[in-house]
Amino acid sequence: MHTDYILDQEFRNEILDDNNTKYKDFENCNFYNCDFRDCTFKTITFIDCNFFDCNFQDTKINYVSLRGVFFNKCNFTNVNFAMTDQVIYEFHFTDCLLDYAKFYALKMKKMKFINCSLISADFMSSDLTEVLFDNCNLRRAVFIDTIANKADFSTSYDYSFDPEKNKIKKAIFSMEGLKGLLEKYDIVVK
Repeated sequence: MHTDYILDQEFRNEILDDNNTKYKDFENCNFYNCDFRDCTFKTITFIDCNFFDCNFQDTKINYVSLRGVFFNKCNFTNVNFAMTDQVIYEFHFTDCLLDYAKFYALKMKKMKFINCSLISADFMSSDLTEVLFDNCNLRRAVFIDTIANKADFSTSYDYSFDPEKNKIKKAIFSMEGLKGLLEKYDIVVK
């Protein structure tokens, strides 16, 4: 099996599929307004890459490695990240649509979600230690058996988070977010 190494390239307005991506390593590349919906992301590595206004909606992500990757204004609706390579990885999201995304059982320490929509996202059994959720919509996001120690939810909203089913030592929440922590008790907070 031959792997192609692609360094310092820029991709603009391209529709990518497995022929363009399978068995490839991309390093220090930038992707602008690219469509990845026809990719299955098998054995692909992205190192120090940036994605701007790209569409990954419903994309199958299997065995992709994301190292120092930043996604800006990208659509990840209904994408399952659970199969991403978890050896030496780091990726962050800014202004992204991540509704119905699945992060099941991922170790996501110190990741950043900034101005993202995470409606009904699944964080079940994930390690969210020191993750920043900055101004994110977490409506109906699933947090069960997560480790969210030192995670920052202080500017995010519309979440429901059961402190008895998650580890949240030194996690940061706003006063407005307290109702999301107490929701299961069916009490009124004014």
